[in-house]
Amino acid sequence: MIRVRANNAHIKRTFRPTYAWTQATPKAVFLDPAWDRSVLIYPGMVAMRTTGELVTLINNVGVPYGFIGDYVGGDGFDPLLDVGINATSVWVMGADAEAEILAPAFDDTLAWNDPGTGAELLVHAQTAGANRGKLVPAGTAGASSQPVARLLKVNSPSKITIGGLR
Repeated sequence: MIRVRANNAHIKRTFRPTYAWTQATPKAVFLDPAWDRSVLIYPGMVAMRTTGELVTLINNVGVPYGFIGDYVGGDGFDPLLDVGINATSVWVMGADAEAEILAPAFDDTLAWNDPGTGAELLVHAQTAGANRGKLVPAGTAGASSQPVARLLKVNSPSKITIGGLR
């Protein structure tokens, strides 16, 4: 459940695990205090570990750790600031995990091709700029060198379904 003030009642979580009971793990972590909130974070954007249990949005030298579970300023909602604690979560997906991702946690301005029964399509994360941490198709300029998931389905222009890496 997401708890918001009445003026934000329209907000939907942008990371929706569909197969996660035994296939994915929500890990308790802390947003790195060095994070300057220069990019709005939506659930489903890609995190990397900095030290210990601290995470931040992935950058060009980081290793993907998982998918951020909370808002950090996205949609004008920042529960970490509201409660004054940097405690958050990161979802780590197993090979058979699946989740729906809503825009803007992925870059919906790019061409996302539904894999259908064709070849496996890998998903990466943008590592710099205003789209840092957002999911992008493989081959996108500025994308992470390591994939973060598999593209299972393009549900609509604003929703994709991803699966864990094999």
